[in-house]
Amino acid sequence: MNPRQREYFRQKLLAWRAELLQESSETLASLQDGGGLQEPDLTDRASAETDRALELRTRDRARKLISKIDAALRRIEDGSYGYCEETDEPISLKRLEARPIATLSIEAQERHERMERTRRDD
Repeated sequence: MNPRQREYFRQKLLAWRAELLQESSETLASLQDGGGLQEPDLTDRASAETDRALELRTRDRARKLISKIDAALRRIEDGSYGYCEETDEPISLKRLEARPIATLSIEAQERHERMERTRRDD
């Protein structure tokens, strides 16, 4: 991977991270507002609580994704970005474009998923 491509993916990851952090800030503001918790109707309050729980799960996923983005940014800095963690072979640019946080080549990911399915079936 050449320096221009590394910079492209670095910028893409930074933009994705900023977007997730912005959404997280908006969610935090919404949760602090406490909307729906003062609903007089029990059904409305239950619906608001369900929405709140769903939003918290979504934020937790975003937090984990930010952690993976940070790890990818560190790999860009240390020069290991774009290489499969299992085989040390380059990860295709198409795969990185689709999933910039990828750590495995398509072949290694498929092997990993087959192994998971096999273990799950036992």
